[in-house]
Amino acid sequence: MRGSATDPTSTPGSRHRRRTAGTLVSAALLLPLLGAAPAQNTAGAHAAAGSPAGSAPGSLQHAFAAASAEYHVPQSVLLAVSYLQSRWDWHAGAPSVSGGYGPMHLTDARTALATTEHFAEGTEDPRGDSARPALRPAATAPADQALPARMKTLPEAAGLTGLPAERLRTDPAANVAGGAALLAAAQKHLGEPLSADPAAWYGAVARFSGADDTATAAAYANDVYDVLRTGEKRTTDAGQQVTLGAQPGLAADTAQLGRTGLRKGKADDGLECPRSVSCVSVPAPYAEFGDNDYGNHDLGDRPVSQRIKYIVIHDTEGGWDGVMNLIQDPTYVSWNYTIRSTDGLIAQHVKAKDVAWHAGNWDVNARSVGIEHEGFLTAPDSWYTEAMYRSSARLVKYLARRYDIPLDRQHILGHDNVPGPTASTVPGMHTDPGPYWDWRHYFQLLGHPFRPTGGKHSSLVTILPRYASNQPVYTGCVTAGRPCTAHGSSEVRLYSDHDVTSPLIKDIGLKTNPTDGVNDLSSRVSTGQQYAVADRWGDWTAVWYLGQKAWFQNPRKHPTAVRAGGRVVTPKDGAASIPVYGRAYPEKEAFPAGVPVQSVVPLPYTIPAGQKYVVGDEVAGEYYYAVTFTTDSHRVVVGKDLYYEIQYGHRVAFVRAADVDVEGSH
Repeated sequence: MRGSATDPTSTPGSRHRRRTAGTLVSAALLLPLLGAAPAQNTAGAHAAAGSPAGSAPGSLQHAFAAASAEYHVPQSVLLAVSYLQSRWDWHAGAPSVSGGYGPMHLTDARTALATTEHFAEGTEDPRGDSARPALRPAATAPADQALPARMKTLPEAAGLTGLPAERLRTDPAANVAGGAALLAAAQKHLGEPLSADPAAWYGAVARFSGADDTATAAAYANDVYDVLRTGEKRTTDAGQQVTLGAQPGLAADTAQLGRTGLRKGKADDGLECPRSVSCVSVPAPYAEFGDNDYGNHDLGDRPVSQRIKYIVIHDTEGGWDGVMNLIQDPTYVSWNYTIRSTDGLIAQHVKAKDVAWHAGNWDVNARSVGIEHEGFLTAPDSWYTEAMYRSSARLVKYLARRYDIPLDRQHILGHDNVPGPTASTVPGMHTDPGPYWDWRHYFQLLGHPFRPTGGKHSSLVTILPRYASNQPVYTGCVTAGRPCTAHGSSEVRLYSDHDVTSPLIKDIGLKTNPTDGVNDLSSRVSTGQQYAVADRWGDWTAVWYLGQKAWFQNPRKHPTAVRAGGRVVTPKDGAASIPVYGRAYPEKEAFPAGVPVQSVVPLPYTIPAGQKYVVGDEVAGEYYYAVTFTTDSHRVVVGKDLYYEIQYGHRVAFVRAADVDVEGSH
């Protein structure tokens, strides 16, 4: 919900609120304190599952073996826990979205979040309904609160290991040792022996999650044991080869969960969540207040009266506790779900039948579900945990099955892909979750990995860079004009010619010159998005984008796009150009008495004759009229006009079916 495309040098990840939070250090939920002395240094753990016999001293694989030997934690358990936190990545020592450092995600909130949490005012109206006054909340800062124990496990690990906290933040091997010490302490706390059997560590893994209740801790531990059974192998962001051997027959001692001392979660059969995650209800209030004002969402009857077509991915720009307070404020805005970073806990706030105010475009809000993820667009490298990615993917798969939503980038949108509903709103639309959200990995978790779907002569492409090695320069993460920390990215930069010295593509709707600012979407395409090819030149490919020919580097040896199949729209014969819309509203004749006509006004863009744009879906012209607290006047207006959703620029857009011809590409 954050980020303003109008000012790429402004505070990154800015969020627009009725009443919003400032420095929510207390909001990030981190790993638990587990007091116990470290095990004495012994040998022999190198035989644990997952360790190549010849792991070299100095390698990350060797660090896991050494920590296993010293603290008597099975190396496979260490590897699996680390994988679920960081996928073994180091992130150059930068903290995660919840203040966790290193492969083991050891948390040091005072150090990490005091410099990264930030909220800023912006211009996007989250509701995006021009029939009502805009919502533009002002920023306020809550009082600081004491940090819970789970938010400072890195200092606790320092006490257990005798290593300085700074070293645990900056030395991967020390970080792994700190994680091993915490797991060993948890095992002792449970009265369990430091067993060489990975099955005997279920309770310790559950406590390591930082969860508050047994359901959430169990969901986390189950994920760790899924990793243990399947095994993993990958090259980390630091170029380290790490391997965890599969143990398909491993059966965890789940009875240990009852001895963890965690409270039992309350069952809620009314929650709309998959069974494979931990989900709680934190309702957003539907309440009347003030002078004919109410909040913070609208009651509806979806999917009966309107089909849910989109899922919108956001980041919170704040920590968990603060965000949970905001969603319960009736004077604030709303979204359907929030997902916690450390353990993947999901909170549902608004039922799918009701309309949350989250995307800045009422048409998209009325047809979508919004999911917030604890984290930041940039800060400068607040990375997302694997636990959160996995919970999010399970929730999205569940919603997609339930509401028949295709799992592609035309229906699983980032907030940064939602169009401004009118010309005046285009500059203020948000830019989260930003270029560092790993769409490639996310769709692998969704079970729909991006791959070539077009033949040799296909004229469409799917954007598909390798995330870790794709590191375009961005500026403005912390200070205006300064480069952001080098980081893997889902996005590819666009130029006006096949030369990196040529001008960047300009978005006329933003009314600014394009930059390499992290919040400037003028000239960027994102993983999974599809475009029609306009031209090719050596290692360069041009696509139709914002009414222009836009070039990006696409070398054969290291491609950033693959061939795709699908449908495209092009202006009907005889039309010099056709208009582009930010919302698919009905024609004026469709509006009944008592429902004010909503004008169908094009955005400041066109599609010139001969250009082609990939079709995402066909949508009916619809408008949900809901401007009063009582629902007796609410109406779903459906017209005869049909629209096509298209991938127009970085954001999607709509064109009238009557204005275009549809073609196929294979």
